[in-house]
Amino acid sequence: MILTFAQTSLIPLWIIIGYLALLLGLGVISSRFFKGTAADYFVVSRSVGSFLLLMSVFGTTMTGFALVGSTGEAFAKGVGVYGLMASWSGLVHSGVFFLVGIRLWAVGKRNGYMTQCEYFSDRFESRSLGYLLFAILVLLLIPYLLVGVIASGRFLQATTAGMFPETFAMTLPNGNPHPLTGSLPLWLGSLVVCGVVLGYVFFGGLRGAVWANTFQTIVFMVTGVIAFYLIAQKFGGLQAATAKLLASENAERAARGSQMGPLQFFTYCFVPLSVGMFPHLFQHWLTARSAKSFRLTVVAHPIFIAVVWVPCILIGVWAAGLFADGGLRLPKNPDGTPISNAVLGAMINQLVHSNVLSGLVGAGVLAAIMSSLDSQFVCLGTMFTNDIVIRLAGRDRLTDTQKIWISRAFILTIVGVTYGLAVYMMGDDRRSQSVFALGVWCFSGFAALFPLVFAAVYWRRTTKAGALACVLVTTVVWSVLFYRDIFAEKAPGSEEEKLIFGMMPVAIIFAASAVTLVVVSLITRPLSTATINKFFDPLETN
Repeated sequence: MILTFAQTSLIPLWIIIGYLALLLGLGVISSRFFKGTAADYFVVSRSVGSFLLLMSVFGTTMTGFALVGSTGEAFAKGVGVYGLMASWSGLVHSGVFFLVGIRLWAVGKRNGYMTQCEYFSDRFESRSLGYLLFAILVLLLIPYLLVGVIASGRFLQATTAGMFPETFAMTLPNGNPHPLTGSLPLWLGSLVVCGVVLGYVFFGGLRGAVWANTFQTIVFMVTGVIAFYLIAQKFGGLQAATAKLLASENAERAARGSQMGPLQFFTYCFVPLSVGMFPHLFQHWLTARSAKSFRLTVVAHPIFIAVVWVPCILIGVWAAGLFADGGLRLPKNPDGTPISNAVLGAMINQLVHSNVLSGLVGAGVLAAIMSSLDSQFVCLGTMFTNDIVIRLAGRDRLTDTQKIWISRAFILTIVGVTYGLAVYMMGDDRRSQSVFALGVWCFSGFAALFPLVFAAVYWRRTTKAGALACVLVTTVVWSVLFYRDIFAEKAPGSEEEKLIFGMMPVAIIFAASAVTLVVVSLITRPLSTATINKFFDPLETN
């Protein structure tokens, strides 16, 4: 992620520092409410109400691309990006929350589950399935974590360009000043973000993440709306901005949307199904006080997506018109094309000229990035403690205090490993870019496992063998297509190779997963009656 700010004022940096300090303060306050039990540290004693559930769930599903990425995509591909990304996500996410989330919460509360692996191990009478899922979920989460850490480092580097010309001077190979000279080094920016996130989740656990996510969600929603309003005013209002866009031939083409085939558009709907298998989102569901707490999330989630995405996408298409007329300057890629992720920053700097707004948007972007990182770190600590340590040592052999400190130690380890990998990746632009491609494949992997969780809550005939076969086949097909897209040689600049018969690869993996689950389950021995009754008795819904 690259975002370039022209000014060298320290005001944006001070605003960002103030925001990070507030997050640490929230962590300290949340720790004062800690009850000292493992259930409180891992799932907030299942006491989260409607508002906090909505804000934490929405915050953890958003990333830095919600502000910067959506603006850049709209600049490059047009307003059709909303139909592709935001509308699918809004509808599918709410559907998953309603159809899957509430039922998993009910079973989880009744049986005391804290992680996905615990649930699937008991549901299919298989510890092996739990261990297998732990390994796969961790491997899928690591690139997701790397995307956030690298994005935060690059964002802070671009935001602080020119602020420290002597301390962090940079030059190009020809001896000329680097465009990012005087900015915070990548390693330092990422270190600060990792340190802040670690600070409030280490002591506050999931409560710290829930409180921080609520605050972060408010920040990035408000900053997006403020940026939209001020930019629209500079154009003379919404109608004037749209008229200026349509007056440009290039921008008019962009406004019509990208040239995407119907199969690709339709199969994109599989990607948002990933929320059904996100382990960190599963953990957030378990924090709910009651099934009624989900009502606000199901109804408001699509509205919140619109509040965030519509302003950013309009800014992107307005920028396309302004850029086509020569009224917007953007940094260039090596091939001479404009860097789309720089659009939001350029529109603020060149139209609004506000250091304060630049700082607020900077805080908003970091809020979107960090609201995913914190939940993922806590989730990994919870999974390691409950699915590995307790399973091997025995549930009654560890005290709550020991469980909490084991989780904290693993969180510290994961943060350190993630930061080290991020620094390594950021040392080479090619490696860094590959991480973002990995992020897309993470969502495809989680989405392809959705048939497993859907069958687990609705199909009594699903068997242990069917579940294991589903996970293994999904892993193999995902790995083959992943290699084909990322590592195999392909024509320079070819994007169509990512599609299979005009469809997104996730559709093929999803189909293989679902078919395997159904066929193997039908030809293998059903689960015991006791297990079926345990998971399909009338579920608690109050």
